[in-house]
Amino acid sequence: MADEALTEFIDDVCGESRLRVEADLGDGFVRLRSSEAERRQAAQDIRSSEDIVIELLRNARDAGARHIFLATQKVGERRLLTVIDDGAGIPEALHERVFEPRVTSKLDSAHMDKWGMHGRGMALFSISVNAEEASVLQSAPNLGTCLSVTTDATRLGEKTDQSTFPRFERESSGAWAMRGPKNILRTTAEFALEHRGDCEVFTGTPVEVAATLYDRGAASLSPAVRAFGGQGLDLSFVKRLALASDPADLSERCEAMGLPLSERSARRILDGAIAPLENLTDRMANESFPAAPSREKPVPGARGRARGLKLAPEDAEALRRGVARLMEPIVEGYYLEAAGQADISVNAEAIRITVPIRRMP
Repeated sequence: MADEALTEFIDDVCGESRLRVEADLGDGFVRLRSSEAERRQAAQDIRSSEDIVIELLRNARDAGARHIFLATQKVGERRLLTVIDDGAGIPEALHERVFEPRVTSKLDSAHMDKWGMHGRGMALFSISVNAEEASVLQSAPNLGTCLSVTTDATRLGEKTDQSTFPRFERESSGAWAMRGPKNILRTTAEFALEHRGDCEVFTGTPVEVAATLYDRGAASLSPAVRAFGGQGLDLSFVKRLALASDPADLSERCEAMGLPLSERSARRILDGAIAPLENLTDRMANESFPAAPSREKPVPGARGRARGLKLAPEDAEALRRGVARLMEPIVEGYYLEAAGQADISVNAEAIRITVPIRRMP
């Protein structure tokens, strides 16, 4: 008891400096306590909002997510980052413990990737040390995860320009290179490109992400499930917003998933007034390599082209010749004769060929 009392007295007098040191080795050398070493490592691992983003995305990827949604919004100096995925999920008993140091599900699968070593059990701990708030809002085995982080930009920096979307530009060597500030958008885009084919990544404001989740959920669930699914406790979190019955219900569900939005915005989502997001690889392709406008000359007699369907002049002519050959026995058997070239009409549903005819005198 006397030793414990003495230890407590020394801690009170010496303060934090003693708590950081496990042993004084002399000549200015000390051995840090593990908690202090972990805290210093966390400060090294996370230096910006962009660092938090890549760690959250890597965690979702390692959980086997096929679809990852990143919602980000800055209000004043506070940055909100919410990641929703359809990965393996986290048992409820571990929702808080995953933010402790050295806690990981990757005992035998730690690995190096483009951003360094992953699987040490330090990523979420490092995020929690540097963020104002970090929590698993919802997660369950096989249903995915909703994880939200709030940072203070006066303490944890980020790129000033967060609105510029990255683009590919051709260098003098002829190779293509990504250009743009190393902001959250570019960080997420680089991750999406690195893992294209393995998972789809979507990013936008909380309202845009909510609209995308609602739209995708509605497309994948039957009307019966949407009408009578209730809270959808057996559904993946990425589908649950489609069960919302009205704007208030949708707004409440979004809030629980880390996507704050007003009932007015919820009404616009239900009305289809907010377009869903493209996945990032498609968006980069469309913005960096837009389709060139067609310079094809119109085909005589080819009216009402279907959007996205175009007949080259040689193809139209081949159709006319083929139709003429097919019509030869027909016109002879019925005492008819062609009254001109076949007319080709293209619309969204069909290619129609009209053969003008007249009766032989």
